Amino acid sequence: MNPKVLILPVAAALFLAAPLRPALADLKFCNGTQSRVGVSIGYQSPDGWATEGWWNIASQACETLLKGAVPSRFIYVHAVDYDRGGEWAGTNFMCTADKTFSIRGVQDCPKRGYKRTGFFEVDTGEAQEWTVRLTDPGGKEANGR
Repeated sequence: MNPKVLILPVAAALFLAAPLRPALADLKFCNGTQSRVGVSIGYQSPDGWATEGWWNIASQACETLLKGAVPSRFIYVHAVDYDRGGEWAGTNFMCTADKTFSIRGVQDCPKRGYKRTGFFEVDTGEAQEWTVRLTDPGGKEANGR
C-alpha cells in the first residue's frame, strides 16, 4: 500500500478530532490620540446597569476592556485626556468614582457617594465583538468589526 494514501486520511481524522474553540469576542478600546487617556464604560448587564473604570490607555494603543461577548447593544463611554485635559462625554448620566470602580445602578449617584458623569452612547448593533476608537479633538469615533 502507498504510504501517501494513508497520510491524508490520518491528517483529516486528526483535524476532525481537534476540539473546536468558540470564537473570541471582546470589547476593545483604541486610543488614537497623542495623549494618555482614562476610560470608563457603562452597559446594561443581566443584573441591571453597570459602570466600570478606569482603564489607562497609552497614546496609539489598544486594550481589551471586557473579555467575552459585548454585554449589551448599547455601550456608554466616558474618557479623560490625562495629558492635555478635556474629556469625551455625553448626555447619558451614570455613576463613576475617582479611583478604580465597578458600580451597579445609575440612580442617585451623589447620594451613594459617587460622581454623576456624562457618557456618550455607542450602538454596537448587537455585535459580539466591538472596538471603540477614540481620536484627537474633532471627533470621537466608535467602530465595530
